[in-house]
Amino acid sequence: MLSARVLTAAAVAAAAALSMTACSSSDPLSGNKVVIGSANFPENVLLASIYSQALQAKGVKVTEKFDIGSREVLYGQLKDGKLTILPEYNGGLLSYLDPKSTAASSADVNAALAKDLPSSIELLNSAAAEDKDTLTVSQETAAKYNLKSIADLAPLGAQFTVGGQPEFKSRREQQFQDVYGVGFKEWKPTADTTANAIKDGTVQVGDVFTTDPRITSLGLVPLADPKNLFGAQNVTPVVYKSQANSTVTDTLNAVSAKLDTAGLLAMMKQVSVDKDDPSQVAKEWVKANGLA
Repeated sequence: MLSARVLTAAAVAAAAALSMTACSSSDPLSGNKVVIGSANFPENVLLASIYSQALQAKGVKVTEKFDIGSREVLYGQLKDGKLTILPEYNGGLLSYLDPKSTAASSADVNAALAKDLPSSIELLNSAAAEDKDTLTVSQETAAKYNLKSIADLAPLGAQFTVGGQPEFKSRREQQFQDVYGVGFKEWKPTADTTANAIKDGTVQVGDVFTTDPRITSLGLVPLADPKNLFGAQNVTPVVYKSQANSTVTDTLNAVSAKLDTAGLLAMMKQVSVDKDDPSQVAKEWVKANGLA
């Protein structure tokens, strides 16, 4: 006959096993399963699809919840564990969590994020790829004045008209003066037509995002920003830590190691200009970079 001590131990073990089974079966994200979300604009959908394709190639079961909405909605769902993975932009996420932060370089932004994010969320490795503001000129202007950096505009700014969103002047005019000693002859609100305005000469320099496909199609030249006037906006995966195993984190870090701005720009041309399916563009990129 078994002793009471043995029977009690067996009962405890059985109860624990049942508890673990119930927990596993009721949690759709337990094991090798993840849910990937994205914001509601084409580039973020593309990035989420790259993450999805790379993870599926490693045997991870992925549920895609793309095109959800704004950061406010997405971050709340990640924080609650309803999403496992988001493609983020480190500078934008830091501004959301700490609007007063002055961190500008990639390293400083990520260090600040590491402090501001809750312990349940992990910031993985940032990619070199960035979707950020740049001062951009035409190839002709760059060649004529030997322009490579924003600093090169210092002796020329008084001759140039600069274009951008209506709020660009109020946000940046003093910064250009303070950081690079650059002042412009005129500030013209060109909104989403800035790239075209640079090409047709309406403005000589303008605020264009680094992954705008018109940089390629119109032959524009983004100027370097060595003093980080425009803060870092590196593509960076963030994960709900308890639902992301080492296969997930290693795979996403491998994606970041391969993803640069030129590659993202080329893919965005395929998606936005050529109208290729983001999922297919992502699949081709994953395969071409040895991640499949």
